[in-house]
Amino acid sequence: MALITSFDDFPIHQTAETLAVPSSSDRNHYDRYWFNGFSEEKDFLFEIGVGFYPNRHIMDAHFSISTAGKQYSYHASARMNPARYPINIGPISLEILEPMQKIRFSLKDPEKKISCDLIFNAVTEPHLEPKSLMIEGTRKILETCRFTQFGKWDGSIETEFGNLDLTKEYGTRDKSWGVRPVGEPEIGAPGKLNAEPGVYWCWIPINFGDTFTHFGTFEDHDGNSTQLSADLVEISNNEVIKPLNNISHKVDWIKGTRWSSGAQISAQDGDKKIEINAKACGPRFHCKGIGYQHPEWGHGFWKGEEAVGYEVWDLNEINPEDYSFFHIHQIIKATMNDSEGYGTLENLVVGRHDPSGFKDLFDVTE
Repeated sequence: MALITSFDDFPIHQTAETLAVPSSSDRNHYDRYWFNGFSEEKDFLFEIGVGFYPNRHIMDAHFSISTAGKQYSYHASARMNPARYPINIGPISLEILEPMQKIRFSLKDPEKKISCDLIFNAVTEPHLEPKSLMIEGTRKILETCRFTQFGKWDGSIETEFGNLDLTKEYGTRDKSWGVRPVGEPEIGAPGKLNAEPGVYWCWIPINFGDTFTHFGTFEDHDGNSTQLSADLVEISNNEVIKPLNNISHKVDWIKGTRWSSGAQISAQDGDKKIEINAKACGPRFHCKGIGYQHPEWGHGFWKGEEAVGYEVWDLNEINPEDYSFFHIHQIIKATMNDSEGYGTLENLVVGRHDPSGFKDLFDVTE
């Protein structure tokens, strides 16, 4: 029998089912929150991930912070609450205080190794990115919708290295949903994409104060964009979103790694040339800390009725040739023509990518 929730009282149904019933029966159907937070003066970068996988009956959450040469990560997983809300996963909770404006995240570790109480306040409207689509033969293995939003953080973080008080610190978030590979690998004959597996993803949201920029691209092995977008958001102009044209980018790679040290973006706003130059600063953040490429705490893994975990990595001891640490986020200091700002540089490159000089699945820059 389908579950009726309080959300069914709103006129927002898209199928002839209650809202608790996913429109897709694909086991990889998901709904996910992601946030980050950082400072231009303090040495930290934290991230949050909260995911729901209704056809796997699983929900999970992660909090990870990189600071002072180490990365501290807390993971939680549980059987999914079919009603979806309130969002409580072990000692982690997420509360929508005001949709699209104010969200609270808290972690109350009973062992007191790491805890936080944080509020994200939006400073821009949500920005809808291009839809992502990947087809394997006749099956859609990835079809997602995502919006991004800039904000500011207030609150506190308590960790083994000490405490942090946050007041209007930089923040970014996204919310995505649809179908993408999650959980334990599916069995069956290998797909044709396995003949030369790989992914190239580069995402760069930047806060320039009264102007914000979005950039994101997927590329194939030869460097051809399979998804590409760049936009300007001008707060001072009633938050007008300007799609940019003639977009190109280049990533600077650290020798002996697949980790970036910066990037450049070129684009056109009408007749005006846009040149963005970004340099990494602050601590390196490995997305494994919030479940990506994690062998034990990957997204949608069944860990039992309720489970939690905690781990710490010394950033100087991470093997740059370990593919599970390829996916990184960096704080960047950026210039755009005469403006200066701060943002995030995300890179995930696995497999051959000719423009970057990567020749096989896991090689690093020479």
